Amino acid sequence: MSDSSPLPPVRLHSEAELARAALSTPLLSRAARLARWAGPDTRVDAGGGLVDEQLPAAVESLGLSGDDAAADASEAWRVAVDAGLVEVVDEEEGTVRAGEDLALLTGGSPQDVLALWLAALETVLADASVPDLEGLADLVDEDGGLDLSALDWDPESEAEFLDGVLGNLYLLTVGEDTPGEAPVPLPALAASVIVPSDMGEPTNDVLEQVSDAMMRLDDQFRMLEPVGFVEYQPVDEALMADAEEEPAAPVDDTDVSRYGMVRLTPLGLYGMRARLLEAGFEAPAVGDLADKGADALLDGTAAFPPAAAQAETEQWLARRGSLASARELLAAARGSDAGAPLRRLRCQQALSLVGASAEPALREVLDDAELGGLARVWLTEHGAADVPPPSEAMIYWLTIDTVAAQLAAEGNSEELRALVQGLAQQHSGFFAAVWRVEHPATADVLEAMGRLHPDKKVAKEARKAAFKARSQQGG
Repeated sequence: MSDSSPLPPVRLHSEAELARAALSTPLLSRAARLARWAGPDTRVDAGGGLVDEQLPAAVESLGLSGDDAAADASEAWRVAVDAGLVEVVDEEEGTVRAGEDLALLTGGSPQDVLALWLAALETVLADASVPDLEGLADLVDEDGGLDLSALDWDPESEAEFLDGVLGNLYLLTVGEDTPGEAPVPLPALAASVIVPSDMGEPTNDVLEQVSDAMMRLDDQFRMLEPVGFVEYQPVDEALMADAEEEPAAPVDDTDVSRYGMVRLTPLGLYGMRARLLEAGFEAPAVGDLADKGADALLDGTAAFPPAAAQAETEQWLARRGSLASARELLAAARGSDAGAPLRRLRCQQALSLVGASAEPALREVLDDAELGGLARVWLTEHGAADVPPPSEAMIYWLTIDTVAAQLAAEGNSEELRALVQGLAQQHSGFFAAVWRVEHPATADVLEAMGRLHPDKKVAKEARKAAFKARSQQGG
């Protein structure tokens, strides 16, 4: 995932909703309970962890039971320390006290709560990148040192692997073509970071790597669920049983959910976006532009998918009156730079959401060379009376502007191919007339029409017209 281009915009829940969700997560609520439980007799080791003698009392205070109770209590304590809910008073004595940030869980703002949750998330992510250290004593060398090379573990690459997986999960969640609420099969997620994009049929070696990655991710997502980052359906234990063992019950080999299913929660989306921003990615959220000017709205939504662009625009319009919004949008849509056609397209889409009270603003630009065409379209669509017909020159200019905007927004899409065919069929003299249009994108649009039109004769006409247009422009 490159940090040079913006990621798709994400729709986040309100900070108040997210803060409530954070407070109800098992891990953060346990950490808070331990911070309140800790007293003058609580002791920690040199690393700030609870000493073994304290664990039974900590487990009891949390009401935990089972084989993982002590481990869960230890993790909650680490979160309490890392998030500032507990402070170590004396490292030599191992004494602690409640941290200043503990009060923020009940008396702080939603931003304060979310900052504490993000600290908890970082602790869990760091723990998730550490391999299972069962049998660690066997790795101690003669000098008492720990031979990490025997673990076959590279901390940096392990953290990068998990970051890559979570980045892909974020993209799958916020992408326009993917249902954000749908869980992602674990095999597909593992394959997304293992299988090269240009590989047709994965080799056995690659499939084995995917299988190993799935097992690592199964452990990691189990750790990330209690902090509220993901919802996770683990890998079916029967799949990991000995091949010679008889399954306890009939299993459906076609059920992909048996191999694990994961989705980012709304809180997880917030956390991933925060981490991406921290790492230098451009990760917009719907609503970021609501308090900015129309120029920021039109430029900012230029690369947005249609649904996200509309949602952002609706939030922007909700803060302004129809007439003032229309005037501001039209003023921001002017320009002869390369991004202007797409700005005008976004302006036209935004104006489609504005009510009839905006009509005076559209009439004010009827004689504008750049805006007169879209103004006539808007007025006609809204049933306005006495709309003057456009000149032939305005029609051709608007045609070039529209195709240029579609090229910028979609590239060589099927929709644009159909538009190009329709334009060429309007009348036989289309290319003879359109190359004369004084629009900065005329030559580029005609060259694109030559690429996109399936009829070789028409495509050749378009290329000739592009040559004439470029010669006229002095290029």
